[in-house]
Amino acid sequence: SSIAPPPLVPPSSIAPPPLGPPSSIAPPPLGPPSSIAPPPLGPTSSIAPPPLGPPPSIAPTPLGPPSSIAGPPLGPPSFVGPTSFVRPPVAPPPTVAPSASLSQPLSRPPMGGSSTSQPPPATFQRPPITSYPTIASSVAPQTSTNQQQMQRQYQQSPAAAVYQSNVTRDGWNVGWGTDSVDLLQQRQVLPPGGVEPPKPVLAQDFVRNCIPDILRCTFTKVPETKSLLQKAKMPFGILIHPFKDLEQLPVVSCQQIVRCRSCRTYINPFVVFRGERRWECNLCYRINELPDEFQYDPVSQTYGDPSRRPEVREATIEYIAPSEYMLRPPQPAVYLWLLDTSRQAVDTGYLQIVCDVLREQLDNIPGDRRSLFGFMTFSATVQFYLMPEESDSVNMLEVGDLEDIFVPHPDDLLVNISEQRDQIEKLLKTLPQTHANTTHTQSALGPALTAAYRLLYSLGGRLTVLTSILPSIGPGILKAREDPNQRAATDVLHLNPATDFYKKLALDCSGQQIAVDLFTLNSQYIDLATLSGISKFSGGCVHHFPNFHVHLNPSSVSPFVSCLTRYITRKIGFEAVMRIRATRGLTITNFHGHFFVRSPDLLSLPNINPDAGFAMQVGIEEPLHNIRTAAFQAALLYTSSRGERRIRVHTLCLPVTGNLHDVVNTVDQQAAVALLARMAVDRCQNSTSTDARDALVNACIDALTSYRNSLTQSPGRALMAGHNLKLWPMYTLALLKSISFRGGLSTKLDDRVFAMCELKTLPTRALIASIYPDLYPVHNLSESGALNIDDEVVPQPCRLQLSAEYLNRDGAYLADTGSKMIMYVRSSISTQWLNDVLDVEHFAAMPQMIHELPELDNNTSVLLNSFIKHLNNNRPYQSPILILREDSPARLQFAQLLVEDRTEGAKSYVEFVQFLSSNVK
Repeated sequence: SSIAPPPLVPPSSIAPPPLGPPSSIAPPPLGPPSSIAPPPLGPTSSIAPPPLGPPPSIAPTPLGPPSSIAGPPLGPPSFVGPTSFVRPPVAPPPTVAPSASLSQPLSRPPMGGSSTSQPPPATFQRPPITSYPTIASSVAPQTSTNQQQMQRQYQQSPAAAVYQSNVTRDGWNVGWGTDSVDLLQQRQVLPPGGVEPPKPVLAQDFVRNCIPDILRCTFTKVPETKSLLQKAKMPFGILIHPFKDLEQLPVVSCQQIVRCRSCRTYINPFVVFRGERRWECNLCYRINELPDEFQYDPVSQTYGDPSRRPEVREATIEYIAPSEYMLRPPQPAVYLWLLDTSRQAVDTGYLQIVCDVLREQLDNIPGDRRSLFGFMTFSATVQFYLMPEESDSVNMLEVGDLEDIFVPHPDDLLVNISEQRDQIEKLLKTLPQTHANTTHTQSALGPALTAAYRLLYSLGGRLTVLTSILPSIGPGILKAREDPNQRAATDVLHLNPATDFYKKLALDCSGQQIAVDLFTLNSQYIDLATLSGISKFSGGCVHHFPNFHVHLNPSSVSPFVSCLTRYITRKIGFEAVMRIRATRGLTITNFHGHFFVRSPDLLSLPNINPDAGFAMQVGIEEPLHNIRTAAFQAALLYTSSRGERRIRVHTLCLPVTGNLHDVVNTVDQQAAVALLARMAVDRCQNSTSTDARDALVNACIDALTSYRNSLTQSPGRALMAGHNLKLWPMYTLALLKSISFRGGLSTKLDDRVFAMCELKTLPTRALIASIYPDLYPVHNLSESGALNIDDEVVPQPCRLQLSAEYLNRDGAYLADTGSKMIMYVRSSISTQWLNDVLDVEHFAAMPQMIHELPELDNNTSVLLNSFIKHLNNNRPYQSPILILREDSPARLQFAQLLVEDRTEGAKSYVEFVQFLSSNVK
């Protein structure tokens, strides 16, 4: 312990960064708060900004915390217990302020005021926040010789061997497999091969636990008591992707579904059999009888061993529900489209694209011979399209009375797809020309939604809305609230709806099993904070395509077409409900996602789609003494597009521990950050953006503090993090710089609201990729360490951390956010690579932006296209790609993804870690 590990960059000409606070600043003493003098706030010009790459003979200067997270916190979080570290105000006398959290009451106490909650022990105090000059990052730094060698080694070795060679070369004394790393010393914390979720380790050799992509918990060992959870100071919750597309899904059809008679839990692999005729529920521990039918194994077609049944061998299973699970006959698949035909909307060209995609995909729409289809349009009036069965014509009925709108009989508005296909295709062909010369510039979205609700009232189904402008006539009218001059403000206004019209209508729709999906294709403010309510509370989804235009912005067409095609053809469940059950003593305290809460553990989902994710916060009501395992079970009851009533059941089993060290060391950092992101969105809407950012930072400080306190030996000034915690600070910084929470950068209000909707509904993997994209070097792909999939070689380049210091002048890099890909080509890239991949002679001949990657007949092009194809195979639809040269005007799109570099109003990763170190005691 007396030997300090060598710094990350060993050249003698570079002074190593200090492991803790610089020698010129005395660390805060351990005495009472009044004994701590705040460091002087010297002139900002005396603080040297840190370079993006370590220049010769200059030591990076640790700076103060960013201004984007300044402000008094709100109080200790109820889900993590009281914190021991408080931040005094800048002005004397230094008084103790409570720390912010994401689950605290939303009233903000005044500076230096007291909180009504239990005061935390004031053992240590955080130093006051100092300001520092903000410097915009660049993506063109000069890299040192050592970094270039490191980069070449990353490119020439398989991902597994790369890290080991770096550890040997750089002399790191802590590897991936050990318990702790010093974040002040170890700069590279991202595994080159990607982050795999931790797996629960159970005492019994169960057949299979639920996979993390479907159901995962923020802990892989459940705390035994509430007090232990409070000591851990980490969020406790589960994240679920219940309707995920699966290649293999066991489906069981039986006369009697075996469930616990007390808590109604479905039998699962984690129950205990008491002989051949009885089983013990793993949630409430009741002993239940097994029916005779359960003795039969449908696979081996034999009797006598109930443990061979698929229900007790698979943690994810689907039942074909018998008649007792139906309150009414299963509804048919009903699809109603509501299209904006105002002048502004028609000019974008979206109407022609929607009609063309629908015509191409009519055969791929989920449903059976009962499926119904209908269309409505709206501008200053509402238009219905009648398709009578006895005629081949299509008639338009226009209604101008918007206050109490008339709705025709649904028989001619909602028609059978298979029986009246010709009329549907005729309407799709003529609809763009019908409204090509419209002069209406107003939008009656509110009356149109009301009419659509009345039309679907007795049937249920899916309502798809596409709109381009702010509703300006009739009920539901909205006015522009955004001030363009306040887009870079620290505290964002107008994140809540301006009226409850759309929320009330959504709740009415939910009661009649109608889900509303919203597509916005706007170039100006559309008040998505208000309009999104129609989808949030009806179980629908929101898609946002800003500045969409076929001619003025052709690059926006491909993402819209890909998303729309996926939306039309993906599977769908109707009139669904989802219930979450947990082991006795655990309770669900809060839900996150798009739904309506029908009861404390039951969610109403008029529609369920395979791209929707949910999260639940969990509390401990009773101690889990003498319990070896705890379990969560999610049961989704839905009607398939073919009219079958089905139940999809997911079960997750976790060990229980009474040891703080085990709890802290088994946290799932990605799941915890994903849950905190959802909680922070709620904090933004119920309080302020500053409070949300403070709470995210304090949650990271609490997690690292808990780990530090769990160590048997004092780490001194080192900022220690376990293997399962070392990415938490990096993800937190990425969240602070995301569109949802960033301050100091101009961000449109609609874009920010949509990003928040994404955080609330994205599955965990997609959420992490959206805030911290994968960055790959693609200029030197090779077959070394490649995968062989269907006789196709798929290279596996290592992942790089999101900082410009890892970008060589002669490289090309691919950033993958899940929803889009950006390839950034540096100026010194070889002409051979440009010729092989982009079919250009030299860098100057390369266009500023390229929207499609050529497929050329050479090994370099084949490997790159194979790799991108492999990435797209693991997502709902193909991500659009944008290829930028280094001097492109659009290069900021790539630069904003480098979240570890210093940006306007936010710290770099190195500075953020130093700030955390000064607050973790």
